[in-house]
Amino acid sequence: MNEESKLYDVVIVGSGPAGLSAGIYTARGALKTVLLTGEQTGGQCTITTVMENYPGFPKGIGGVKLMMEMMEQAKRMGVEIRSGVVVKVEKTTETFWVELRNGEKLKARAIIVATGAQTKWLGLPKEKELIGKGVSGCATCDGAFYKEKTVAVIGGGNSACEEAMFLSKLTKKVFLIHRRDELRATKADQKRVFDNPKIEVLWNMEVTKINSNNQITSIPNNNQLPISQNTNEKLESLTIKNTQTGEERVVPVDGMFVAIGRTPATEWLKGTVELKESGHVVVGKNPEYVTMTSREGIFAAGDCVNEVHRQAVVAAGDGAKAALDVERWLEK
Repeated sequence: MNEESKLYDVVIVGSGPAGLSAGIYTARGALKTVLLTGEQTGGQCTITTVMENYPGFPKGIGGVKLMMEMMEQAKRMGVEIRSGVVVKVEKTTETFWVELRNGEKLKARAIIVATGAQTKWLGLPKEKELIGKGVSGCATCDGAFYKEKTVAVIGGGNSACEEAMFLSKLTKKVFLIHRRDELRATKADQKRVFDNPKIEVLWNMEVTKINSNNQITSIPNNNQLPISQNTNEKLESLTIKNTQTGEERVVPVDGMFVAIGRTPATEWLKGTVELKESGHVVVGKNPEYVTMTSREGIFAAGDCVNEVHRQAVVAAGDGAKAALDVERWLEK
């Protein structure tokens, strides 16, 4: 195999909606494309039970199924999909070397970073096992399953307040559980929370235990999430502790939404491209290529860039934009 045959037009890092959408577009643009799946094939969508707000699926679609369908579409378009986690990127004169954790190196003319951002979880027993069965990290994704039910939002920042406000439109009651005695959100968001009769703030409280039972889950899963096939457990209540007195109490809830922040998977990019303090990739400084990072030839899309919207359809659109930017940039 000669050196030229080893060269990819574009390496896409990440296999969520942004990465797969980018791959579909770069392959359609006749660019030799390889997509690296990263730590979690399919990204955060694979822990979303049913997606009711992704266009084209009037009855909803399981997150795993949607990602598998997108992956199949990308493969059919000609994208080479490989497992692998990127640890470093090095710039040569006209190309990049992309180094994987296993020591392998790929050569590329351009890179699209679509590594997403992971929900920061509380780290409690049963938390991960009950994702999709009472535990969630996204109110707009899963809120519809809790109509006229009681839920809890964990956190005290803007995201937590926004999640609580959104859920209050659907649910009977929202507990906003915060470990301090004041919120970190903007004054405007705080006022909206305090003025909402459906939201009750539980001050100086932290969740210490997630309690479940063995009844059949109330959240439909369409047999598309592996974690839903082995157990019928669902969230029943939360044990919370006062951070001042140590006193504990049990709060019956049907759902818990964790909103203590998200961590972009961009640690490997430090020193390579400009990152915000939060770790999100900075793009948009070049008006001609809105998805280009501070390093020419490296583009970024999806939740590793977007701190606000965090929706699969938005990430997919970002991926398409990045692919189109790459195609135009390579032509030049």
